[in-house]
Amino acid sequence: MPPSSPGWCLSRRDPGFIRACLPWWEWAYHHYFRVQTAGWEHIPASGQVLIVGAHNGGFAAPDMFMMMLDWFRRFGVERPAYGLMDANAWKLHPSLSESAAKLGAVVAHPKMAIAALDQGASVLVYPGGVRDLFRPHHLRDRICLFNNQAFVKLALRYELPIIPVISHGAHDTLIVLGDAYPLVEQLHRWGLFPWINGVNPGVFPVYLGLPWGVGLGPLPNLPLPMTIHTRVCKPVWFPRYGAEAAGDRAYVNACYEQVQRHMQRSLDYLIAEVA
Repeated sequence: MPPSSPGWCLSRRDPGFIRACLPWWEWAYHHYFRVQTAGWEHIPASGQVLIVGAHNGGFAAPDMFMMMLDWFRRFGVERPAYGLMDANAWKLHPSLSESAAKLGAVVAHPKMAIAALDQGASVLVYPGGVRDLFRPHHLRDRICLFNNQAFVKLALRYELPIIPVISHGAHDTLIVLGDAYPLVEQLHRWGLFPWINGVNPGVFPVYLGLPWGVGLGPLPNLPLPMTIHTRVCKPVWFPRYGAEAAGDRAYVNACYEQVQRHMQRSLDYLIAEVA
């Protein structure tokens, strides 16, 4: 990819474009999703942070966008921050890729995370990726990071705490019944099911939601108007940092398990609180 392509260039982030989106997000925040949030005191007013989240609701990802709105309202659109977006999502449509880049999205690749951190920017990562985004409804109360430990190595190398962000309620904006990907992938191997635009989606959800009613595959969706609760959790610090720590596989795994346990406990508390 050319270095100036959407997703592979930090300079495409456009504070003016972000500012223009805020009124629309504000309306959805207050009137459509009726968001309840807490924990923002855990993010320092300046400097860089590594935010690690879990998200729901299909490609609409309403909990993610509502968290972004809270960030911009508190810290302004000028504070440099970038979010890692699944590489396949950049192949959906050129206009969507361009808009995502203007909002501060970059390709979910170590090169781009490192570039953002080297510039002193904050980085938002959802380690579970598209599988987390479309995780089945029966897993709505579980943190699913799918053993993606790259974010831990970044935190160790840059000596940053991890600030987890979680949500509850977005799973009801799109009811994912299950994932038919293993079957669809087998059909693809037999030549019976071509990938759209040649892109392997990694998931093939079966779901209930708008506008399709019953939907098949990772298609764009209109989220149902459900209340969303978001939380910024207490930072996670590790005993030691540096390149040597980041290269210690057993230590990285232990740090990963620490983060996942912390996020799961925080989600359990949130669910009990709103029940």
